[in-house]
Amino acid sequence: MDGFRLPIDIESLLQGRSVEWERLEFKKGWNPEAFLYTMCAFANDFHNLGGGYILIGIEERNGRPVLPPVGLDPETIDTIQKEILGLGYNAMLPAYHPLTFPAMVDGKNILVIWVPGGETRPYKVKVSLSAKSTDWAWYIRKQSSTVIAKNVDEQELISLTAKVPFDDRYNQSASMSDLSLRLIEDFLKEVGSDLADQAAGIPLEKLGRMMNIVGGPAESIFPKNVGLMFFNPHPEQFFPATQIDVVWFPDEPGGDIFEEKSFKGPLDRMTRDALSHIERNYLKETVIKHPDRAEAERLWNYPYAAIEEAVVNAVYHRSYEDREPIEVRITPDELIVVSYPGPDRSVNMKDLVAGKAVSRRYRNRRIGEFFKELDLTEGRSTGIPKILRAIKQNGSPQPEFETDEDRTYFLVRIPVHPNSVRQTEVNDNRAGQVTGQVTGQVEDWVVNVLEACHEPLKSSEIQKIVGIKHRETFQRNYLDRLLNDGLLARTIPEAPQSPMQRYITTEQGKKLLQDHN
Repeated sequence: MDGFRLPIDIESLLQGRSVEWERLEFKKGWNPEAFLYTMCAFANDFHNLGGGYILIGIEERNGRPVLPPVGLDPETIDTIQKEILGLGYNAMLPAYHPLTFPAMVDGKNILVIWVPGGETRPYKVKVSLSAKSTDWAWYIRKQSSTVIAKNVDEQELISLTAKVPFDDRYNQSASMSDLSLRLIEDFLKEVGSDLADQAAGIPLEKLGRMMNIVGGPAESIFPKNVGLMFFNPHPEQFFPATQIDVVWFPDEPGGDIFEEKSFKGPLDRMTRDALSHIERNYLKETVIKHPDRAEAERLWNYPYAAIEEAVVNAVYHRSYEDREPIEVRITPDELIVVSYPGPDRSVNMKDLVAGKAVSRRYRNRRIGEFFKELDLTEGRSTGIPKILRAIKQNGSPQPEFETDEDRTYFLVRIPVHPNSVRQTEVNDNRAGQVTGQVTGQVEDWVVNVLEACHEPLKSSEIQKIVGIKHRETFQRNYLDRLLNDGLLARTIPEAPQSPMQRYITTEQGKKLLQDHN
């Protein structure tokens, strides 16, 4: 691995952004025994969080790194890497080997060890590296500490034998050619990985191993399921029903009219496309002016932040062995998100409804890992509290969470805001006079862009205003829409792809701003 870099940004690790602090351990210097215990704990991945990272050459204080780092002598890094290889063979059962990456932080050399959750757990290691010691023990992580698994924890760890989460398993019906290098490069660029600039020149097998999306011996390499879910254009061919169905019932379920649209593709794009479709077509804002105060009241029929959490959680936590799609059912009275199966039995439903549930084990540890890097989820059981918070901020009725005794499904029901306007006409409302055309939740960003584009701007500058990271999503769902609606115009219309291209607000766009104000 010499010369390669981590598939995620080293700065993100040091700031605890893409990876939770409990999955990080900082060590000022090299201590083989302490390292061995932590490596064993991360490899056992007791809570299916995806293993962890050990950074050597950085002092730790209260679980956080002390910067600038102490650093390592460059000549010792190679020695440490060789010792790690020997520990994996001689002091750990079954044998296990993490990935090591020399790095530079603030001018100091450090060593980053990536320890993914192992596929042949449980692992145990020598309690002491002295020649006389014969004791072995299983180690696990408890919060930010590495401890020996005892009693109930030991029994539960042993019960996980060969139970590798589905998204982290090899897919023997696929081959390396089923992974798209273009999709991998797009992902690495979006998450800001230094590896993005090198990806095109690295053999796909090495790149896949660095990202832990392929595995197996050199003579028999297979993609992992998570690799196919994110880096194959059509993951539904490997995992049937990997899709999100959005169904609109204008006359309630049972009526003669309904609209249905299915979204497929890599998990991140499928999720974003479905959310963009819901946002554009079904979310409406109501503006209520009150006679007794200057400030108008703004509310949404369904708050976007709550829907985003519900849909992302469904994609994250569903089973990809069940051939059931995620369904979003929208009526004038409620929005429902249904996925299969339900929450793990360790989750208490009363705690879940109150936003206090903590899952002991995650169904898809790798999907969560990728979603966190893409800022689509925080993980750590934060989804329900975020839904409740968004509902409260919008003043909507309380949502409902439902499953059955066997946990075969999970349903999130979000009621419509009782004061929202459901048609585009101007209506009277008992809370005050409702004014203005009901618009989709894109209204704020449209106003911001049109005001900014009184002076010609580049597309990248507009993308920052909108706040959308993924360029294709921005182009398709935001910039193209403004152009098609005649609100923006190109300054060089005869050469759309010109590097000198800028965008300016049209007269129609200025009129929309005037009417809005």
